[in-house]
Amino acid sequence: MRALLFILPIVLALFGPVGHAGAEVKKPDTFTRATASTVKSLDPASAYDMASMQKVENVYEKLIVFDGERLDRFLPALASEVPSLENGGISADGKTYIFKLRPGIKFQEGGDLTASDVEYSIERMLVMDQSGGPAWMLLEAVTGDSSTRDKENRIRPGIFERIMNAVETDGDRVIFKLPQPYPPFMGLMAKSWASVVDKEWVVAKGGWDGTLATAATFNKPDPGTETLFKTMNGTGPYRMAAWEPSVQFVFKRNEQYWGTKPALEYAVYKIASEWSTRKLMLQTGDADSVQVDDQYVAEAMAIEGVKHYKLPMLAVSIAMFCQKIDPTGNPYIGSGKLDGHGIPPDFFSDINVRKAFSHAFDRSVYAEEILRGISTIPTNPIVPGLPYATEAPVYEFSPEKAAAFMQKAWGGQVWEKGFKMTILHNAGNSLREGAARVFADNIMALNPKFIVEVADMSWRDYLTAYRQYRFPMWMNSWVADYPDPHNFAQPLMSSDGSCSKYMGAVIPEIDELVRQGIVTIDPAKRAGIYKQLAHLWYEHALGVPIYQSTEMRFYRDWVQGVVANPLDAGDTEWIHRLSKH
Repeated sequence: MRALLFILPIVLALFGPVGHAGAEVKKPDTFTRATASTVKSLDPASAYDMASMQKVENVYEKLIVFDGERLDRFLPALASEVPSLENGGISADGKTYIFKLRPGIKFQEGGDLTASDVEYSIERMLVMDQSGGPAWMLLEAVTGDSSTRDKENRIRPGIFERIMNAVETDGDRVIFKLPQPYPPFMGLMAKSWASVVDKEWVVAKGGWDGTLATAATFNKPDPGTETLFKTMNGTGPYRMAAWEPSVQFVFKRNEQYWGTKPALEYAVYKIASEWSTRKLMLQTGDADSVQVDDQYVAEAMAIEGVKHYKLPMLAVSIAMFCQKIDPTGNPYIGSGKLDGHGIPPDFFSDINVRKAFSHAFDRSVYAEEILRGISTIPTNPIVPGLPYATEAPVYEFSPEKAAAFMQKAWGGQVWEKGFKMTILHNAGNSLREGAARVFADNIMALNPKFIVEVADMSWRDYLTAYRQYRFPMWMNSWVADYPDPHNFAQPLMSSDGSCSKYMGAVIPEIDELVRQGIVTIDPAKRAGIYKQLAHLWYEHALGVPIYQSTEMRFYRDWVQGVVANPLDAGDTEWIHRLSKH
């Protein structure tokens, strides 16, 4: 945390507006943003991408929230105060947390908020433990296991009992009992997955009834089948007015909100995958803010009446190799065989293939032509800005070395027969598309028998497909859930990580080091663990880090009240703090 706090003054200094003179305000009661990111799910227990989480966090509320840009300080939300050692909310041994609820709060559909709703909400999220979802963090904190299922996908004996014993109520107090101290716990409780839902309302919708007897029935729901997939009922400052998937999402102010009434009545998030469309909307004022990828920053800065903010992020994007692709009707692996017309499902299990692709990534060209010197390229998943971050070797761009490894791959068959495959990225993400094309062009230049295509799909479908092992190679980003290296090592390197599990690689040494990292207290020992992990990432050529974001956010001059946190990427926006004048 010390390393992170050191950079916060820099972050706050950079996150200041630069713009032009004001102009006539369009739709003064509505905030409009144009983005390429589509919503995956509206269920707080399922949402684990920034576009979905932003919708959740403006409709639902948590017990506590981060204090603006600060990562080391919290404010009470549904809780009446932030637990601490001083007020008795945190036990001396660091294993018990007590939250006292504010009185008199109602859900948007009329139900009263109770401590039982909080207990149910957390237990429901942990019981669901949707594949690729957010439950792993709080599961690890309150049970010691990061999944309700073992490596054979069987439910762990006694896991639901442990979940339900870890969260209890006493009047208006909610009590969490941890098996061991978990330093990032407060940060976990300030994020969207800790949102509180109305138990009676969810049960009436066909959701889990809150009993141990039915818990297994609601475990690991298929994407899109979760109870609150397309419906919302929170205590927050905004309600859902409409959701047209892949078109737009509309918020409407909650006129009965218990807190300070928001200035804006509506907020509209429009899907516009093409930069030209987003740029025009920003120019005309039809959008108050738009997604601007690095290569378009210069164009956006030239628009009159627009201000910009620069925000370094605790985040990383990685090109990931899947070592056990699902071949069933899979169009991205051609014939599914190493016959010159496709690749086998385990194509990337040969380290020679992974090293060849790693040597084919031209970091210099990508940094200059795609990132435009704004975002940077880290060497491993434990990125700068995190405690214990360390540099590791990288596979330098070398067509000669890439060719040499391809000649070794699969006993020489890859070079002799050639192959065909597709690299995937989500539509509208030009940084990922740029990386995919760098890989594709440089690999195909090695041998005319190599055919690498680049394709995209909507964000929602993209998230579902890579979690079904459909992609041989894809681009994914990780934004910190809390400021600790474990939050990068576990999801990006362990065999059951929420991203890395879909690479299909099991490396016991890495799994054990990831486990040691979170239970080790001694700072010197932790530093050694994360240094080993950084080097193991290189040794096993697990994937290729392509950028660490420095976000450039653009708004019309009339937008006031912008607050951003280094954990908040993409569309994350606290709408209730905004105004237009």
